[in-house]
Amino acid sequence: MKRFKHSFVVDCDIDRAWRFYTDINHLKIITPKKTQINILKSQDDILKEGTEVWLQAKLVTHTKWHSKITYLRPYEYIDEMISGRFKLWRHVHRFNKLNHCKTEIIDQIDFQLPYGFIGRIFEGYVMFQLSNIFKYRKQATIRVLQEKSKI
Repeated sequence: MKRFKHSFVVDCDIDRAWRFYTDINHLKIITPKKTQINILKSQDDILKEGTEVWLQAKLVTHTKWHSKITYLRPYEYIDEMISGRFKLWRHVHRFNKLNHCKTEIIDQIDFQLPYGFIGRIFEGYVMFQLSNIFKYRKQATIRVLQEKSKI
């Protein structure tokens, strides 16, 4: 199993960041355009524990993804893949209040590819792709939350 971690600070209060990230439609904003993400179905627009989501995106090829929010408490939630390209996918989203107008957003993804040794060969590629995706997510989140906080 591999672990990917990413964190950054945004100039907005924690409640604003939390509302943004628990609205399923945030994925359309923070996902790179070339990924072509499409929310096929979601049980809830605002995530809650037990919400299931079906997505389609272009990673290497077009793929479908079914995930479930397995844990959700204020300022932390976990989504886990039920079906998709990975043998295991567990994504922890955590939000830390630094002060009244700064929030740290932390992502931790544990993943495992199928196909044993052959799958492990591609772990570096997945880490590289995640790094690029999360650089974009950081920029998009800052752009949206900091611009909206100035209104």
